[in-house]
Amino acid sequence: MIEAAPQSWPCPLCDRPCNGPVHEGCQAKLDENLAALPALYVELEDALYPGRRGGEGRTGTRTAPIPCNLDALDLRAHGGIEGILGSWEDDVRSILGWDLRPFRGSTQQTVIGCVAFLRLQLPWIVTEHPAAREFSDELRQIAGQARRLVTGEAPPRRVTVACPCGGTMRVTLDTPGARCPSCSTQYGHTEVLQLPAAERRVAA
Repeated sequence: MIEAAPQSWPCPLCDRPCNGPVHEGCQAKLDENLAALPALYVELEDALYPGRRGGEGRTGTRTAPIPCNLDALDLRAHGGIEGILGSWEDDVRSILGWDLRPFRGSTQQTVIGCVAFLRLQLPWIVTEHPAAREFSDELRQIAGQARRLVTGEAPPRRVTVACPCGGTMRVTLDTPGARCPSCSTQYGHTEVLQLPAAERRVAA
């Protein structure tokens, strides 16, 4: 008797074949990115002024103000990490018919509260939420950006990939997805990274 092959379907977070509702590794990585955000939010304060140095006393010489890192400022400001997490919590509450998100205090307290809520609802989000893939992609992107700002790591290198139609797209390992400018095909994170590298055209 020939045994039937185990059923598989696309993982909602990466679209690769999966024998369960979601890849454990995909869900674990998403939870890891979520869990890291409160600490990254705090650490981004030091990234606001990367050239700042502690000193004893003041000199009489005036110097130009140290420029602020606007990327770090955007992530720490109202609408940055806090806004992204809050919008996802609001969306989950709306779909489930729950009460509105409570006021939690400061921006940092809101980040902590939203992360706690989303981690608690993560099993439902990854299997039932219609935009689970977008949620995972956005969390990977924002956590990756925050980590690079905190550590001073260089932005990921961009590469050019080719669509079967002949169009090209510039992507990085953090790219959540891309749309081909030639044929308008929309690729998810996994699909766009699986496209072949575009051949370089040598000038005549």
